[in-house]
Amino acid sequence: MGILSQVKKPEDLKKLNKEELKILAQEIRDFLIEKVSKTGGHLSSNLGAVELTIALHRVFDAEKDKIVWDVGHQAYVHKILTGRKDAFDTLRQDGGLSGFPKRDENIADSFNTGHSSTSISAALGFAEANRLSGDDACAVAVIGDGAMTGGMAYEAMNQAGASQTPLIIILNDNGISISKNVGGLSKKLTQIRSNAGYYNFKDRIKRILRHTPILGKWLELQIIDFKKGIKNIIFKNEVFENLGIEYMGPIDGHNIEDMEFMFNRAKKRGKPVCIHIHTVKGKGYKFAEENPSKFHGIGKFNAENGECLCKTEETYSTVFGEKIVEIAEKNDKVVGITAAMPEGTGLMKFRKQFRDRFYDVGIAEQHAVTFATGLALSGYTPVFAVYSTFLQRAYDQIIHDTALQKAHVVFAIDRAGAVGNDGETHQGIYDLSYLSHIPNMTVLAPKDADELEAMLDYAVNVCTGPVAIRYPRGEAKRQGEKKEIKDNTPQVITEGEDLVLIGVGTMTETAEEVAKMLKEDGIIAEVVNPRFVKPVNKDFYEKYRDKKIFVLEENTEIGGFADTIRRITGGEVYDFAYKDEAVLQGTINEIKERYGLNAESVYKTIKELVK
Repeated sequence: MGILSQVKKPEDLKKLNKEELKILAQEIRDFLIEKVSKTGGHLSSNLGAVELTIALHRVFDAEKDKIVWDVGHQAYVHKILTGRKDAFDTLRQDGGLSGFPKRDENIADSFNTGHSSTSISAALGFAEANRLSGDDACAVAVIGDGAMTGGMAYEAMNQAGASQTPLIIILNDNGISISKNVGGLSKKLTQIRSNAGYYNFKDRIKRILRHTPILGKWLELQIIDFKKGIKNIIFKNEVFENLGIEYMGPIDGHNIEDMEFMFNRAKKRGKPVCIHIHTVKGKGYKFAEENPSKFHGIGKFNAENGECLCKTEETYSTVFGEKIVEIAEKNDKVVGITAAMPEGTGLMKFRKQFRDRFYDVGIAEQHAVTFATGLALSGYTPVFAVYSTFLQRAYDQIIHDTALQKAHVVFAIDRAGAVGNDGETHQGIYDLSYLSHIPNMTVLAPKDADELEAMLDYAVNVCTGPVAIRYPRGEAKRQGEKKEIKDNTPQVITEGEDLVLIGVGTMTETAEEVAKMLKEDGIIAEVVNPRFVKPVNKDFYEKYRDKKIFVLEENTEIGGFADTIRRITGGEVYDFAYKDEAVLQGTINEIKERYGLNAESVYKTIKELVK
């Protein structure tokens, strides 16, 4: 691969001319499509950030300056240009290259990211450290317009504007995060970037000035303040200016020369600056441009036609999506809420069918919980569909606003347990622990699709306080049984006198497999499906006081269901759960095997303990 093969480090970019940079951008896109089609990963966001990343590394020194990528799913090009190109075959694989920035992976990764709206806070911390130590390094936050819907971004900008510490915020505006962006800021940015007249006027003036001998460059610099004044009259960029942050833009995020010029100018300002660039998500790959949401995070696919090579199966997300529509058809008080993820959480059908009862609040989980509480206290039944890892961000609101007021909010917690290749920032292994100690909270864990449907009915139509249902990523198994949840009595799947296997949620299936293996050795295990993680039916579990109890759960070992059973029985309770450490990337099966949570590993451990 021509020019790309010559770029070993960021300094090599500075040797390239304008035409070579264009060729390099195309080669990077070809490289990304080839590699991600084989490993899966975040494609659309990276295709849109190619020229931006090239310009960044031509202006800033990634080993000295601090470049913080918000979320980090758009940092693949950054990794390619900082010496990690040859490792892309291992992207998001067990022991391979991370799909997000990682400080221990490369010196150019200044901050670990994986969740949204944190970049400005982190970059401001770096900027203040530079000021305190007298360092002339730059601090740069690269944030998307989707991440700008998160309140933390505004908290950081509020401090930055007050302190006037030198900070560069690059707003990468492509109009879409995972799903289409929502909210007032999104509308304002759309207004700005869609004004073709302003772009055409600016480009004509620029071309004239750059072709004017001797005085052209000087005139271009002098006219910038005039352009800024005209632009503010047209666009009224008070969002940033009123916070004390100078606004520059909008500029074409696929024009390397323009971005370099603006980045260099921002470095000299000596105060907080926001540079607004406009990019196209999925640029250069027809299928990703036409369907950026599909290629935001995609599994292996055919690069020639864009078709996904993943198995098409019924998932827990789709089961939830179908069932909540069925429930809402019968109950007009049910409303659906998502934090910028209607597709990922299965709410697309709900959104289409019940537009007046559907709310996408943007990447704002804290707001979503308190907003839902207001609806609940007004007689509605809000169902907030959210990934386990993202609900963590609203822990305070779940306690103070929802639980203490006993508000009937239903938390449909997707991606609970190990989620695989996105790594430690996305593993949903903490929710049982952080929900179980919250007063007034009901926590349910279905073992299969049939039970998930029954639990949704129970959560919406029977429960009166806050209730959470947690279910995993991936294929939803069915028994084909019509189920009904009436109370917190666990289900005894098989009876046995030698020991007890308790499988939380889908780990019940693993417990059943282990019981069959043990039976071949003459060990008869009782298999229990708890259904309710909270409140617990204490009378039911107290009968196991004199038994060896083995609890299988996809949760961290600290504060999990095993701790609850241990308190009730005071007996011999063994926990199969995730250790007190970051769970790194890999397939879900690889992760379970790594932590001894697959059936074979559990069987071997129990057999040894019984001996």
